[in-house]
Amino acid sequence: MTFRTATEAAAGIRRGALSARDLTEELLDRIEESQLNAVVETHRDVALEAAEDADRAVARGADLGPLHGVPMTVKDAFAVEGMHTTWGEPAFAKHVADHDAAVVERLRAAGAIVVGKSNVHHMLADFGRTVNPVYGRTLNPRDPARTPGGSSGGAAAAVAAGLSYLEYGSDLAGSIRIPAAYCGVYGLKPTAGTVPLRGFQPPGPPADPGRDFPSAAGPLARSAADLRLALGVTGGPDGADAHAYSWRLAPPRHTRLADFRAGVVLDDPRCPVTAEVGDALSDAVGALARAGVRVTEGWPDGVDPAAQAESFGFQVELFFAMHEGDVAGVVEQERRRHASAAAWGRYFRDVDVFLCPTVFTTAFPHDGEQDRYDDQVFWIAQASLPGLPAVSAPAGGTLPVGLQVVGPAHEDDTAITFAELAAAVAGGFVPPGE
Repeated sequence: MTFRTATEAAAGIRRGALSARDLTEELLDRIEESQLNAVVETHRDVALEAAEDADRAVARGADLGPLHGVPMTVKDAFAVEGMHTTWGEPAFAKHVADHDAAVVERLRAAGAIVVGKSNVHHMLADFGRTVNPVYGRTLNPRDPARTPGGSSGGAAAAVAAGLSYLEYGSDLAGSIRIPAAYCGVYGLKPTAGTVPLRGFQPPGPPADPGRDFPSAAGPLARSAADLRLALGVTGGPDGADAHAYSWRLAPPRHTRLADFRAGVVLDDPRCPVTAEVGDALSDAVGALARAGVRVTEGWPDGVDPAAQAESFGFQVELFFAMHEGDVAGVVEQERRRHASAAAWGRYFRDVDVFLCPTVFTTAFPHDGEQDRYDDQVFWIAQASLPGLPAVSAPAGGTLPVGLQVVGPAHEDDTAITFAELAAAVAGGFVPPGE
């Protein structure tokens, strides 16, 4: 079961074919033996007790949640009651949360067993690496000499290495999608505002759990189906909003690969991809076209990718209060963001998904200097600025290459389903070493 999906594990537990306790104990043993430094804290006794409770619930025929008995981990940045929340910052190294983040509450309500926390880059401040002065560096299970990406590098490495059946991370500047691409797993940045961010913050007074654009919380997994499952149990309004409206995961536009219309851009002179990335993505799109996907090349009308990347960078700086009060500049950048969302909205009237690289390169060496380091956000910015859902899906390559599947706003399952169906003809998760 080491590299089976969370969906398969949950189904086996529900049928009584698998024991939650056995799965949890085996997972904890693998974590202890791992040299990747992906999972940095576990509560073995608490997790095993929860797993035994899960098995007893199956035996007595109780109502079971969709993730019943499935052991998993979450990014250190989310509060988990009784566990440390450090954000990799020494000043927070001894902070133990006295509550669960909204995401953790919902995962537990669905039956998941949160066994531990995965490593992050210091204060989540890097999309390319995962290293901090509290826990140290996380290694890529595909090649330990290379980075797993950041800041959810521990999350992606844990899923790829079989140290977790499911993970939950966060994505401000590609922090789910870039590690997913570098480690060869699936990662979803949901539509902006879909998953509540309560409890996702450094230790301190409670923050406003509002929309917090452009940050998003989302799952990482070994299958696209697991992304759907995780989003289904964690999405929806929180707090006072939950009394006003409800949320459901909208159905996908299509359920057959041959019915999809896909826009495609696999390279751009403003952020050229490496040969390995270009070859893998070209092969993947060729296979999709042969499977019947109707492919249209080119950026959407009204979308300037370089301007979107620049505007997204401005939004991130504004988010961190780094901007120096240029009111006219703020207004112009907000105009660009809304114009981008409108252009993509028009585009998705005639196209179902948009395919492009997740990142222009494969994982790079830990200590090597990488030219164009900041270019890693060029491709992810195209979905982030307008707040669109985007899946990074494994697309082959000697080192993993990520294909980014961008979907229409609030139609996350269209992107997830396309990635799920695409795995039959191009890419998909492959365990390290195979």
